[in-house]
Amino acid sequence: MKPETIARVCHEANRAWCAEHGDQSQPPWDAAPEWQRTSAIAGVEHALANPDGTPRDSHESWLKHKDADGWTYGPVKDPEAKTHPCMLPYDELPPEQRAKDALFTAIVRALA
Repeated sequence: MKPETIARVCHEANRAWCAEHGDQSQPPWDAAPEWQRTSAIAGVEHALANPDGTPRDSHESWLKHKDADGWTYGPVKDPEAKTHPCMLPYDELPPEQRAKDALFTAIVRALA
């Protein structure tokens, strides 16, 4: 399965997870901005290249990707200001955010 296809599944699972936790800000894959789709694909490619990677590894890869693109910590996700509340070390993430990383990793492994 192509990384883009796996990324679509990961994105939609993430969107459902976020909605379940009160975050209605995630658009469907086809309406997602390019930066969001690119981020998901990069996460899938990292997971595929690191089959023994952990959810922590996935988050650290995401952090590096976001940091390289100019994102910083902010209490609210704001694509214009490039701030995100998950721009934190893995151990400082709330449990539901760590679970989201585990979900992402599990989906990639299941579909790889």
